[in-house]
Amino acid sequence: MKYRCKTNRAIGEYWHNRGIRVCDEWQTFLPFYNWAIENGYQKGLTLDRINNNGNYEPSNCRFTTYSVQNNNKGKYQSMPRK
Repeated sequence: MKYRCKTNRAIGEYWHNRGIRVCDEWQTFLPFYNWAIENGYQKGLTLDRINNNGNYEPSNCRFTTYSVQNNNKGKYQSMPRK
């Protein structure tokens, strides 16, 4: 997530140019790790932003499956979740 938001090259350009950032709290690993453990991290899950246009921050992130995350992309953002 940090690479995607900070780089202005390759895949990261998409997030960087949209203004998506990582919150100050998660700029160091331990606070992110603690949040992840307390909020459902399991092997095989991926970090997902609930609001696809929002930042990486505790109130906008969750761990979910790849299939759920794939439905949380731009054109699907406004569709109701099951």
